[in-house]
Amino acid sequence: MKKNVIIIGAAGRDFHNFNTFYRNNSDFNVVAFTAAQIPDIDGRKYPAALAGKLYPKGIPIYAESELPALIKKFNVDICNFAYSDVPYQRVMNLSSLVNAAGANFLLLGPKDTYVKSTKPVIAVCATRTGCGKSQTSRRIIEILMNMGLKVVAVRHPMPYGDLVAQKVQRFETVADLAKHKCTIEEMEEYEPHVIRGNVIYAGVDYEAILRAAEKDPKGCDIILWDGGNNDFPFYQPDLMVTVADPHRPGAEVNYYPGEVNIRIADVVILNKIDTASPENITEVRKNIQKINPKAIVVDGASPIRVDNEAIIRGKKVLVIEDGPTLTHGEMKIGAGIVAAMKYGAAELVDPRPYVVGKIADTFRIYPNIGQLLPAMGYGAQQVKDLETSINKVPCDSIIIATPIDLNRIVKIKKPNTRVYYDLQEIGKPDMNDILTDFLKKHKIKTKK
Repeated sequence: MKKNVIIIGAAGRDFHNFNTFYRNNSDFNVVAFTAAQIPDIDGRKYPAALAGKLYPKGIPIYAESELPALIKKFNVDICNFAYSDVPYQRVMNLSSLVNAAGANFLLLGPKDTYVKSTKPVIAVCATRTGCGKSQTSRRIIEILMNMGLKVVAVRHPMPYGDLVAQKVQRFETVADLAKHKCTIEEMEEYEPHVIRGNVIYAGVDYEAILRAAEKDPKGCDIILWDGGNNDFPFYQPDLMVTVADPHRPGAEVNYYPGEVNIRIADVVILNKIDTASPENITEVRKNIQKINPKAIVVDGASPIRVDNEAIIRGKKVLVIEDGPTLTHGEMKIGAGIVAAMKYGAAELVDPRPYVVGKIADTFRIYPNIGQLLPAMGYGAQQVKDLETSINKVPCDSIIIATPIDLNRIVKIKKPNTRVYYDLQEIGKPDMNDILTDFLKKHKIKTKK
């Protein structure tokens, strides 16, 4: 008898679990996906063109709030939980809900979901959203490119549009972002890569993506897995780098699946030690030592710089930060706040009384965001509401602490300045030492 399955997801890990474990597995019948975290991704179908011969009609995607009724409606045997950046309490709340409805609760692990590459794979993952994966990935790529190696990055999925069109996406230029109709969230992840001259892939079918990346027209010596949220890699890593954040101590042992990333890490970057308290740094360091004493721990900082500090000094400022980092990432102190403090802002203006539409909805769903504005832009209406909200806030100037310049996306009427941040290793070994050893181990010859 086939087991009826619901995959509980958020348009990422859920699709990958289906593709790698369920798609051609006649022992199971996936009756539905559910969706959470990301707005407006339910009500779609996982299309037949991607679902395979066992699913000629595709698979419907429902809101997670409908889960108990769906378990009953489809006589479900198994619910596979498949998204990330979730506190353990929430995971077990869902498990209890599923068990009370009569079904089994399942977490698939690497053995059943890893895809093996023909190229060496370096994975960059984290304990939470907003730890500093992006600057860590950039740092690794910069070192390898300076050695003359061709690095192709593959980003954790963000398929919020036409899933068939997004099966395999390749980004080499900024123009490719418009070509693929990227959301703000996608641009924030892809644009820094293409600006630095390396190709990045993303999409839905991650085995097909990997095979394309391995044979990229510009060449490929190494695959870099650029993780999303605090998910563990889709590809089997040859070097696993996990970034931890002492601004959120304890998250490394209290959030799923971030603890997995610490436990499987070869290297842990203890980031942001330039702005975190000594007590928090010590707590994270002790937790790393407790659950993975074999990992190499690299102390790291994320020093910031701005285009024009005069726009901040003495001004009433609005701070805009990366959306997911503030929402399910629950981050309270980002680069924008650090910049406001460092460059002497007179006041942080609270945007909450002025936000409209879908941005107001975001604050209702995530009431603990505080005096920061998340740069949410999953769809055209949300981008429009973001622009309206920014321009309604009565401030002197604006600090843009997102990985891309929002001025390209929305029209901002107040003076504004961008915040930039990069990974800076402190002490030895540093990433250059670690990558040099990695290349020797895998007999990869540098070309410079």
